[in-house]
Amino acid sequence: MKIFIPSILTILWMVCAACSPTSGAAVGEVPLPSDPKDQLTELSGRMLAYLPQMPLDSLAIPRTTEPDGTLKGSNSKSWTSGFFPGILWQLYHFSQDKQLQQAAQAWSAFVEKEKWDKGTHDLGFKIYCSFGQAWKATQDAHARDVFVRAARTLSTRYNPTVGAIRSWDHHEHLWKYPVIIDNMMNLEMLFEATKVTGDSSFYHIARQHALTTLHNHFRADNSSYHVVDYDTITGAAVQKNTHQGYSDESAWSRGQAWGLYGYTVAYRYTGEAVFLEQAQKIATFIFTHPNLPTDFIPYWDFNAPRIPNELRDVSAAAVAASGLLELRHYTPKNATQYTEWAQRILASLATDRYQCHTAPFFLQHSVGSIPGEFEVDTPIIYADYYYVEALLRSLED
Repeated sequence: MKIFIPSILTILWMVCAACSPTSGAAVGEVPLPSDPKDQLTELSGRMLAYLPQMPLDSLAIPRTTEPDGTLKGSNSKSWTSGFFPGILWQLYHFSQDKQLQQAAQAWSAFVEKEKWDKGTHDLGFKIYCSFGQAWKATQDAHARDVFVRAARTLSTRYNPTVGAIRSWDHHEHLWKYPVIIDNMMNLEMLFEATKVTGDSSFYHIARQHALTTLHNHFRADNSSYHVVDYDTITGAAVQKNTHQGYSDESAWSRGQAWGLYGYTVAYRYTGEAVFLEQAQKIATFIFTHPNLPTDFIPYWDFNAPRIPNELRDVSAAAVAASGLLELRHYTPKNATQYTEWAQRILASLATDRYQCHTAPFFLQHSVGSIPGEFEVDTPIIYADYYYVEALLRSLED
């Protein structure tokens, strides 16, 4: 396991130099919640100001920043390509601003061809976070047809013997049939495809994937491994790892948030108590963990060795907040607690400590992969996507 030395950390810290805070809450200070409508209005205004700085470019879909603070984009093949269009659709849904709608349509068009890509499990991130949000905002039939096509494509990666959708096709020397906890986030597109088409095949794949993951990914304390490798002949789990965390037995923070969110979605569509119970167990693990900071922005791994001198992962916090704000609707006895936990995250993210003003990003201090040595302590577009989604969910009764 590679651990960054101080000189490299110093260099990586410069990634966000252009959006470093001048003030903000101390680490132990709990900020007051802000009005989510005001925050969403401000974010919509910031995005409208950013858009003229961003020429449409299919090879530069916003993802993160370069070390000098300039925009680092990607093409549509990147697993992150759907998040920026999805942010635009969410802000349009809130504001009804036509300029945001036009931008959302234009950036989404770059991603549409990915509906045919059978070589990735990330179609939910790419297509449902863009065209799924378009469907929610407009009920446009074309947007629906795009994510249904993507659901058919994703279904080709399902192995009935394993009972799960294959995640990566790389690192074949390490894993024969890897399934990662992130894949729980791609099930919403499958469930929704059944809802809009009546084709139950998507539902059955998504449900079984959730059950298989529930059986094999979780430890006794309800923390999750990142990767589980399967034998395609027997369907048995043969290896368990945490590829982007500190160690195989550690609790990688974003992975825990993926699980919380994913099992909440699985319960939404199935109504099965086992999924609701798992979402609640994960929430308890995260928010009662002794290594969770008082501002509720987790370290990149709950077991990272130098806590409290470890980097935070804002993206994990944003995903968890959004998941909690849906989960509260299904658990009346815990609704107040879940709301309070989510509000504490959102209040922290609204402070100068975590806000970023480098176009087109809203948040800083996310971590892509410390072991992989990429996107460390920087703005990352998926943090912004789930932040906006959490703010929108906080408006719901």
